[in-house]
Amino acid sequence: MDTDTRPVDLGEIDEPAFSALAERHRRELHVHCYRMLGSFEDAEDTVQETFLRAWRRRETFQGRSTFRAWLYRIATNACLDLLAKCRPEPAAGGEVRWLQPYPDRLLDELSADGTDEPEALAVARETIELAYLVAVQHLAPRPRAVLILRDVLGWPARDVAELLGDSVNSVNSALQRARAGMRENLPAERQDWTGGEDDAATRDLVRRFTDASVATDIPALTTMLREDVRFSMPPTPGLYVGRDAVVNNWVEGGFEGMTGLRAVPTAVNRQPAVACYLWNAGERAYLPLTIDVLRITGGVVTEVFTFHNDRFPALGLPERLAADGTEEARR
Repeated sequence: MDTDTRPVDLGEIDEPAFSALAERHRRELHVHCYRMLGSFEDAEDTVQETFLRAWRRRETFQGRSTFRAWLYRIATNACLDLLAKCRPEPAAGGEVRWLQPYPDRLLDELSADGTDEPEALAVARETIELAYLVAVQHLAPRPRAVLILRDVLGWPARDVAELLGDSVNSVNSALQRARAGMRENLPAERQDWTGGEDDAATRDLVRRFTDASVATDIPALTTMLREDVRFSMPPTPGLYVGRDAVVNNWVEGGFEGMTGLRAVPTAVNRQPAVACYLWNAGERAYLPLTIDVLRITGGVVTEVFTFHNDRFPALGLPERLAADGTEEARR
């Protein structure tokens, strides 16, 4: 629910004061744009575009909604404009090559004040996991916006209709189609919006997965994968489904027998993740290699998203590890 109800007269403030008002909403707008776009970097650019549009069009804010809701309207339209220009077709075949991870440390900024209800936090977790993001990207842009505004942000249908310049009936119809599309693309165990697993057994599984990854122990890793496990490595093409297909891809890619690995446990998109580093003799340090983000269900790994080392800085991960595996000071 929108609790930002203080009156704002944008005609009476200068640009620094306006920026200060807008900056208070940067993180939540970034998460909203990220859900819409699936890309951390595109979301950052779109938030900047949102603030620029808001300043240039500040005279259009007449106080009928809150300043926060007004910014959401601008951000949503900025996302739709980008999608119309860059991605005319939704994702297909379960593969989202533009997908990027979102660091938990930034998500924590939204819940630091502790004002969210437990139910809201559970839904927020479900709607930031990578499986949800992938399913959302299969929707056409406008139904995607309707779904996020209605089911994630809780906007009334009439407000969504006003934002999109559409009728309430059209919005309700789009929401039904979007929900049906989500059911088709969400994993079965996510259909009921249950909470993610975070118990001792899950943490132990992540530890064992990390140890086996460092040792490149393919047999051990295989035992932790569900039979229908899925693997992808955005933006590299390819979606592999099934334990044998996934393991064969890892072996053919040269993972088996690789030496000189170290790993740092982390978390992105409210999911456990393992950041891997590879020894570089010339640098005398371990340098970033890949990040494995795990979806765990029923005590086994059901999905692995692997991201390239260019995502390490955005995720706040060390740029290099010393020979003993500890973080090395930046040079």
